[in-house]
Amino acid sequence: MKLQAKKSPSGMTTTTTDSEHPSPRFKFGPALFYFIGLIVFVFDQLSKLWIVYGSGLELGHYPPFGGFEIIPNVFNIVYATNEGAAWGILKGKSWLLISLAVLAVAFIFRYQKDLGIERRVNQIGLGLIIGGIFGNTLDRILFGHVIDFLDVHLQFYRWPTFNIADSGFVVGTAIFLITQFFDSNAKEDTIEN
Repeated sequence: MKLQAKKSPSGMTTTTTDSEHPSPRFKFGPALFYFIGLIVFVFDQLSKLWIVYGSGLELGHYPPFGGFEIIPNVFNIVYATNEGAAWGILKGKSWLLISLAVLAVAFIFRYQKDLGIERRVNQIGLGLIIGGIFGNTLDRILFGHVIDFLDVHLQFYRWPTFNIADSGFVVGTAIFLITQFFDSNAKEDTIEN
């Protein structure tokens, strides 16, 4: 707690503490949040650069006609693009997706305290989300589409090709929602007891 001396208009000196003046609502979050976001963003962009310029893969070719088969009939590395969101939703609406990304980032920064940013698990979840948003948004700004390369083919379903940014966003969202679910259940148990 910090003491502050202030002079009033009448010339009297008064002393106040920091707790009497709440900090501004919009402020930067803890370092882990930024670190996780930066790691996801950097690995996402480096992997996409390698796919496009270093892998020698041809756009849109999947095994057996192209790509690298890592686990036969299960996991491949390919070069694909997506002009929409997940599953090609909002195809060709890059500027709408960029606008939604900007709103999501603004929301997270504006309401980070309400989202529980002081908790380490939430810093990890929100950091993964932010890294994923920035990774795919940069693709949309630069190319008008997202670069995808992770191809998972389950026996019963071929998952749409995705990238590290997508993975960060999905895993981060899952971590955050699961944390919120258990927190709300714990609060309900406390209220009932």
